[in-house]
Amino acid sequence: MQDQSDMQAYWMPYTPNRYFRKNPKIMVSAKGVYYTDDHGRKLLDGASGLWTSPLGHGDPRIIEAIQRQYHSMDYVPAFQMAGTETFRLANRITQYAPSGLGKVFFVNSGSEAVDTALKIALAYHRAKGEASRIRMIGRERAYHGGCVGGISVGGIPTNRKMFGAMMMPGVDHLPHTLNLSQMA
Repeated sequence: MQDQSDMQAYWMPYTPNRYFRKNPKIMVSAKGVYYTDDHGRKLLDGASGLWTSPLGHGDPRIIEAIQRQYHSMDYVPAFQMAGTETFRLANRITQYAPSGLGKVFFVNSGSEAVDTALKIALAYHRAKGEASRIRMIGRERAYHGGCVGGISVGGIPTNRKMFGAMMMPGVDHLPHTLNLSQMA
């Protein structure tokens, strides 16, 4: 069990921190599709490590590949340089992409991907001489990340309200395409 005094420094996102400290859910290991908590209970990782572990946790093949790459080169910034493996992976990804999608832009998270996609959309229209095309469309009750762009187009009103002064202007939120009353 984690001592509450040890939990003061970490500010957990999207978590009522005071409540969490009273009833903490502390994970101590992960293997396959399960976490194990500090009481030895297994918890199904249904969110795939919040979308970072779609192949599960602790797969020896993935660990070995990471270690091989880390021993060769752990990191190279993408600003005006790149590693050979970056090009190799980009080429592999484009082989699976639909026709006409032959470029890859690597990011660190889904939130960064959404913010980058918004910037690419604006830059695309500016390059075409359509700089006034700045409206964005999001879905009601949709989550598009925790960065300013993702919260702006995201459809979770409490997130937008909390950071209202920072939100992007020109965003419309459309209702979900599913008829939820028919599905209830």
